[in-house]
Amino acid sequence: MVTLSEQSRVLTGILLLSIVTIELGGTFVLRITRWREPATDLQRRFYRAGHAHAGVFVTLALVCQILADATDLDGFADGLARLGPAWAAILVPAGFFLSVKGKGTIEPNRLIVLLWLGVASLAAGSVALGIGLLTA
Repeated sequence: MVTLSEQSRVLTGILLLSIVTIELGGTFVLRITRWREPATDLQRRFYRAGHAHAGVFVTLALVCQILADATDLDGFADGLARLGPAWAAILVPAGFFLSVKGKGTIEPNRLIVLLWLGVASLAAGSVALGIGLLTA
């Protein structure tokens, strides 16, 4: 039987609850792809990508909680390993969705920076967790 740390238990609960928002986003993406909501080709591509990344990164963040419990990480490194992938699950989809918000958008706006912040968060968390697992 696996016993989760307090940090993993809390973050896992939050991540599981976030799946409902991904489901709701999926209904929006479905309306877009079925041409029931107006959107440019760029918006359709970005909305699909944002939705897919949200689901994958939340799943990854859930797995990272269990893996982080298997390390000897503490302090900043532990927080980075646990929260890096979780922040990516928020920031990357937000970058995809918010950077093409608005009627008739044909190129991303400045909020595309959220996507890159999410990528950096994922990379930092993955490196911290990988090192933590290799040195445990």
